Amino acid sequence: MIQHVVERAREVAGIDVVLVATDDARVTQVVEAFGAQCMMTSPDHPSGTDRLVEVMSTIEADIYVNLQGDEPLVRPEDVALLVAGMQADPSIDVGTLCHPLPANEASNPNSVKVVLANNSNAIYFSRSPIPYPRDATRATYLKHVGVYAYRRRVLENFSALPQPMLEEAEKLEQLRLLAAGYRIRVFKVAPTGPGVDTPECLERVRAILSGKPEPLSSTLAQIKLVITDVDGVLTDGGIYYDATGECLKRFHVRDGMGIRMLEESGIRVAVVSGRDSPTLRKRMDDLRASFTMFGVKDKAAACIALMAQAGVTAEETACIGDDSIDLPAFEVCGLSFAVNDAPDYVKRAAGRSLTLGGGFRAFRELADKILIGSGKETFIKTARGYNTLMANMGQ
Repeated sequence: MIQHVVERAREVAGIDVVLVATDDARVTQVVEAFGAQCMMTSPDHPSGTDRLVEVMSTIEADIYVNLQGDEPLVRPEDVALLVAGMQADPSIDVGTLCHPLPANEASNPNSVKVVLANNSNAIYFSRSPIPYPRDATRATYLKHVGVYAYRRRVLENFSALPQPMLEEAEKLEQLRLLAAGYRIRVFKVAPTGPGVDTPECLERVRAILSGKPEPLSSTLAQIKLVITDVDGVLTDGGIYYDATGECLKRFHVRDGMGIRMLEESGIRVAVVSGRDSPTLRKRMDDLRASFTMFGVKDKAAACIALMAQAGVTAEETACIGDDSIDLPAFEVCGLSFAVNDAPDYVKRAAGRSLTLGGGFRAFRELADKILIGSGKETFIKTARGYNTLMANMGQ
């Protein structure tokens, strides 16, 4: 990954020195092995900019560009644009990059958002969705790309700047500069490939670099359809018979509330069961889920049909299951979750496990995660938000 970043840095026009700064001897060994220049720095630096200040004491330059080692898809032409912008306007203290961000990704804290003044200087950076779309106003978002260019005079003063509460809270070093009054000019570029923030991001980058299709991935903010199993998810798995056949199942009212919360907030719910019974149908009628399928044997085919019926993609779909019958569904949905009491092999196949068991609020746990991840937490956390849904609520 580091080698990819170094190779792209070497392609940037007008750059005199490409140097890897690290506090890890293992990184030094890797960098020197592929023939790049490396510098060991103090392990006590709280940020990459602080590390760059130490580099400045050894390397003389007018402008210092800081690339992150976890951004292997950085484009040389974007960095060249940044450098050229700094050279063209000596009043710019710091330069960085951004690009448009889809609204359904704005709630992801790994995607740092930036808002700009009319002169393209940064007003604020945040892990939260800014601007906040009050009253359902349609907002547009800009994603910050973590590439910086600094004037030497800025770096000379950086370490002496106090760390403001904003930096401590957001864990964003650029907020120290804004709090101190420095001007950060933000240059817009085309959307970039993903950085490596998580193991899922790493797999996406590997696929892109190898020319393979990207692995299926989603975020909670994207979800528009939730597909749930019944026995072992909405119930505790118990099946009770009388002389006339199956007649009783144990459901949890909070799972029912979770279904209604999702439905009333615009996220549709599909209930898919391998069984069928009057009891099950009565419960689903009470909850008014958008879609139901009973007596299903092929859950992958069922999920694909439900996505088509709902007009959503796999990336916009999450499913929750508890046993081997749900494994095919996991393969075709963007996000998959297993209840806590599912077998370990089912949890591994899903990739994500909930903390609660089937029939004991596991679905509600997932519903809350999706609502919070979609920026709709007011529906579950405030009386005012809940009151907007109350007329059609049920358990």
